Amino acid sequence: MPHNKSCKKRLLTSQKQNERNRQNRTMMRAKIKVYRAGIEQTPAEEKTASLTAMYSLIDTQARKGLMPKKRAARLKSRMAAAAAK
Repeated sequence: MPHNKSCKKRLLTSQKQNERNRQNRTMMRAKIKVYRAGIEQTPAEEKTASLTAMYSLIDTQARKGLMPKKRAARLKSRMAAAAAK
């Protein structure tokens, strides 16, 4: 347990941020799974719309520091390749 007032506050804020990151990561993974599962059945117009939505989601999460930028680029590349098939 922390003894200083600033350390106590830091513990609380880091716990809040940890929970927020966990929720964002879970949401992102779920949306990626849904995208990958339904990419073959969707029409071409919806593919581009859903692909841009996924790009936006991945970029936002990478900007927040939830994943490295290279991992975000790799995910986007694989999603684009899957949409092009």
